[in-house]
Amino acid sequence: MEIPYIVEERPDTGFNNATLGIWLFLASEIMLFGALFSSYILLRTSASQWPSGASDLNIPLATLNTFILVFSSIAVVFAWASTKEGNLAKFKKWMGIALLCGLGFLVVKSIEYKLEFIHHRFPSTNTFLALYFTMTGIHAMHIMGGLIVNSYLWGPGCKMFKEDLSHFSHRVEIAGIYWHFVDLLWLIFLFPVLYLL
Repeated sequence: MEIPYIVEERPDTGFNNATLGIWLFLASEIMLFGALFSSYILLRTSASQWPSGASDLNIPLATLNTFILVFSSIAVVFAWASTKEGNLAKFKKWMGIALLCGLGFLVVKSIEYKLEFIHHRFPSTNTFLALYFTMTGIHAMHIMGGLIVNSYLWGPGCKMFKEDLSHFSHRVEIAGIYWHFVDLLWLIFLFPVLYLL
């Protein structure tokens, strides 16, 4: 005798595996950067002298990068909203702007690094610069990761736009959550702590 298979109907909570996955991943990223900021605080408070980022680092370039990242987050929101409207051309325009902003951030950061190296300021120069290059370097790697994912969504991933718009929109939303996290990390922690204090 065959036992009937009963499918249990569950309500849609809007919280699926991808959403859970991105939040768990971001929790691990918070632990990584939390450890870096804890190291920064401990090393700074135990040092008899500490260089001032406001006088030693390039504030205008860092401020420009801050505006670039803020605008990129706005562009990602508009890209996601375009998927909700079902407008592929608008999505490609806004995601393209977000990609250009991410690339712009990396170009400005590389110029900033080059200027530091020209003035013979390396990670080995002092503890502050070691932390500066480590923290901003890891952040730049996260920007690169976001650019790879967003480039995929802008390019080959777009075929899903016509095949399964709801799924595509959700992918853009998940990538956007990551992008906003990376931007907020710069805006709330890295820029004020390293450059302004």
